[in-house]
Amino acid sequence: MSIPVAATEPLPDGLPAGLMDAFWAYEHALMTDDLEALDRLFAPGPGTLRTDAAGMLVGHDAISAFRGGRGGAPRRTVVETQVQVVDDDNALVMAVTELTRGGRGQQTQLWQRRAGGWVVTAAHVAVSAPALDTRIWRVAGDPLVAGFEDGPLAGETVAVKDLYAVAGHRIGAGNPSYLAAAPPETRHARVVGRLLDAGADVTGIARTDEFAWSLFGDNEHYGAPPNPHAPRRLPGGSSSGSATATSLGQVSIGLGTDTGGSIRVPSSWQGLWGIRTSRNAVPRDSLLALAPTFDAVGWMTRDPGLLARVGDVLLPPSPPPASSDVVLATDLLALATPDVRAAVEAFARSWGTVIREPFGTRELAEWRQAFVTVQSSEAWRQHASWVASRPSTLTPAVRGRFEAAARQPAADVARAAESLTGIRLDVRHRVADRILLLPTTPSVAPYPGQADQQLRDTMLELTSIAGIGGLPAVNVPLRTADGLPCGVCLVAAPGRDRDLLALAGTLTSLL
Repeated sequence: MSIPVAATEPLPDGLPAGLMDAFWAYEHALMTDDLEALDRLFAPGPGTLRTDAAGMLVGHDAISAFRGGRGGAPRRTVVETQVQVVDDDNALVMAVTELTRGGRGQQTQLWQRRAGGWVVTAAHVAVSAPALDTRIWRVAGDPLVAGFEDGPLAGETVAVKDLYAVAGHRIGAGNPSYLAAAPPETRHARVVGRLLDAGADVTGIARTDEFAWSLFGDNEHYGAPPNPHAPRRLPGGSSSGSATATSLGQVSIGLGTDTGGSIRVPSSWQGLWGIRTSRNAVPRDSLLALAPTFDAVGWMTRDPGLLARVGDVLLPPSPPPASSDVVLATDLLALATPDVRAAVEAFARSWGTVIREPFGTRELAEWRQAFVTVQSSEAWRQHASWVASRPSTLTPAVRGRFEAAARQPAADVARAAESLTGIRLDVRHRVADRILLLPTTPSVAPYPGQADQQLRDTMLELTSIAGIGGLPAVNVPLRTADGLPCGVCLVAAPGRDRDLLALAGTLTSLL
């Protein structure tokens, strides 16, 4: 039997004693952000559950950590409750709430009487969704720009990273001040135009990390886009908005860029297929640059077939494959955490004949440093005049990178640029005509606050190989034993983009 309960009326007959006192105590603790009381009113132990649109939290400790990091719940008023009594010690309480910011929400709680009083053992919370999630989108439409009615990509939809020109709109580069000063673009970037000509609709312009200079997707100006396949973890950047829009099914194609891993990282952390193309394989005109030596066009999809169909539109022909050898780089694999390493190992075993040999990691730190030095120098040259006059508009991490770039001695930059010529030849020689397998990222997506410099450095040791070599790289989505997304990266010689895409399409049976 369901019993309606109102805050201003006497308790009806049939309710277990103390139940509604505990319910209203929970509401008061929630509105005052009384973390100690909230912890006390949720059942201890690993079996307590809480779910919302972002995903499920399992265990009292995970729920407590979530509450401690969110900064309080949205202000609300309970307008209706219903109680379904299971027995003297168990009851289901459902409530409708009105949010101060507008809209309504619902919550469902399973309460249990224990020795210390009533506690919640399971809860589900829902609030009305915003018309536009500004963590994901800067601007969107239905569509924002329509593609041609006919074409090989007719019916597909695109999220465009906020670095590409879309006619009539400004480039925001993940920074509100940059957006405010930017003029509207007079024409589409060539890659955007090709997708429209092929029949795809542009749904909107998606968020990017500030000036695309991050790998984690945690833009402090707008908030990190959610990661639907690893709830409450970081989405990966800097093509974070395009990745999340694709992962959520809001679009079928996420158009991004990849300088040091900005397609591959969000693809790995969100379970997407993604490609970083060979350097200069796809035109980069009307694209806001970060480091032109390493910048490359890329895109993400939820299946390898569409990934390849986009390649048919954007990529030049590839030469026929010269070798079928597949090499698992054992020393690069060792850089990954055990759970990711196990997933990549299992994938390689299912492939069949895979050569296991070291790629050569003794030089990785040196390669990474050369990459970072040149990337920083080029980023400073690209944006120095704007950044120097508005440093306070940048978030601390990105401002620190620009400041460090400005201080680099010219001699150090020249040495790094010179060494990169030899490193690039070395990388291409080691890859040769083979397919190189390595972990896309060294770990699954971390929680906010866990993405530190050590993870960034290890990440770049893996991702900078393709960036330095100008090589195509495709992320194949995998799962760890715990069910979290990770990825294995297929890397090949320059120009073998289509070859990699065709190969990726044959791998679904291995996953």
